Amino acid sequence: MNKVFFFLVLVLPTTIHAAECARDAGTEEAGNDRVQALKYKLIAIASILFAGAVGVSLPTLGKIFPALSPENDFFFVVKAFAAGVIFATGCVHVLPDAFELLTSPCLSESPWGAFPFAGFGVMVAAAATMLVDQVAGIVFKRMHFGKVKEVAAASDGEKVGEHDGHVHVHTHATHGHAHGAAFGDEAQLLRHRVISQVLEIGIVVHSVIIGISLGASGNPNTIKPLVAALSFHQLFEGMGLGGCISQAKLKATSVMIMSIFFSLTAPVGIAIGFAISNSYNENSPTALIVEGLFNAASAGILVYMALVDLIEVDFKSVLALNNLKLLFACDVTLLLGMGCMSLLAIWA
Repeated sequence: MNKVFFFLVLVLPTTIHAAECARDAGTEEAGNDRVQALKYKLIAIASILFAGAVGVSLPTLGKIFPALSPENDFFFVVKAFAAGVIFATGCVHVLPDAFELLTSPCLSESPWGAFPFAGFGVMVAAAATMLVDQVAGIVFKRMHFGKVKEVAAASDGEKVGEHDGHVHVHTHATHGHAHGAAFGDEAQLLRHRVISQVLEIGIVVHSVIIGISLGASGNPNTIKPLVAALSFHQLFEGMGLGGCISQAKLKATSVMIMSIFFSLTAPVGIAIGFAISNSYNENSPTALIVEGLFNAASAGILVYMALVDLIEVDFKSVLALNNLKLLFACDVTLLLGMGCMSLLAIWA
């Protein structure tokens, strides 16, 4: 009796895991129906593409709809909701997937079982994102101060020969004040541009991975709940990214390219997954390691960007601190965004 119990508790789970890891990608699982699955994949591509395009476009339509302008309080509240969505995406959706993939029994104990690679990947990605922020700021300041010296030299040259010292001092001070204000505006604009581009990288990596996973599946029962869940997922993430793109005040061409790139990533991932579905084995060590490390990096980027570049900046801004009603509204919508995205984790 003891031997039977030992076999059931220790040996049987190991045997099941080994069978799952060794399963050939071409082997049909119970419930698989490739024809029916293809229909749902095509619906998923259309639905997710539409949702992503709507989400990323809404905040960039401030010129058409004044309520969506970055200077409007309503936009501030919507951006708080989107920040909550991005934060929850990193914590509830991407990070658990990274831990699950990189601690899979299909991977060898050494080194994958001996070291927390998922947490390490999050840490490295967050630190790298911080360095990108720093380097961008340093490069901009050096370029800017070089221009300041040129302008100051030209200004001093123009003042040579003037006899009224009072006029010279007053003009220089006024010029310095205006130039300092311009520098602050330019620095803030650069920060928004860096935020929008780095944030898109983090979102795009995750979107491609979930798209490939859906596209490679042959089970309609697995795909059906993902269609609605991932559509809302892309809608909310698109709103967050679109808000950052809108504040970056990029050229129309750049806005269009970034919006299209985001909208297409998940559908393209689905198409890739469908194309490789006959040879793709989600339990192979290569697939587990690549997806796990990319998910860990994506989680690190999203969590850092949400906390440092979105929530921290907006919630401690002069606009929010001087308007308690607006700050309270942002708190509520932030929690609402986190809650809605966390709820979607039940299905996706």
